[in-house]
Amino acid sequence: MRRTKVAVIDYGFGNIKSVINALHYCNAEAYVVDSPLRISNFGGTILPGVGAFGPAVDFLRLKGFDKAIRDYVNSGKMLYGICLGFQLFFTKGYENGSHEGLGLISGEVKKFEFKDELLKIPHMGWNDVNIGNSSYAKKMFFSIDNKENFYFVHSYYVTPEDFMYVSSTCEYGLKFCSSVAYKNLWGSQFHPEKSGGRGLKILSNFVNEVNK
Repeated sequence: MRRTKVAVIDYGFGNIKSVINALHYCNAEAYVVDSPLRISNFGGTILPGVGAFGPAVDFLRLKGFDKAIRDYVNSGKMLYGICLGFQLFFTKGYENGSHEGLGLISGEVKKFEFKDELLKIPHMGWNDVNIGNSSYAKKMFFSIDNKENFYFVHSYYVTPEDFMYVSSTCEYGLKFCSSVAYKNLWGSQFHPEKSGGRGLKILSNFVNEVNK
């Protein structure tokens, strides 16, 4: 069976090997891309990332990935953001100052602040998610039961202005958006590549959408 070609953007923030391995399991062939000129050659692209919002978005702008990613999404091709890559979708982030994001979704990225000392930051480990009712959420979580566990590692959470983007929510001290899915734009705060079979199923659902 022919494998679907998916680009994985390498911008120096996070180990992308686990994403590549997960895509291979999902019958996709991952191509590491470090030039914005190349992503237009792929019907699906993943923006991964682990690290700080400001330096990451600054690097994307320096390399010209910001415009390339916006053009890519506007062309109707599928984009999936993981963890920091997901946060970069938004208008603004407040990690060590105020930073402008890619602006693909209106909203902000804020830090968890808890009075309860039992709630540790970062939010790390397995947590269940509540799947939304939109048609896009159903595509993203196809064949996945509600309240399934996914793996999280993050100190900041996203706050979309428009709930139509939200495909799942999670609770950790407060209820927050754990993933988005709207048309060709998908993203998750959790790591699908580290979430076992259910995470691989989400990536498989993404690959299936790329093939449509």
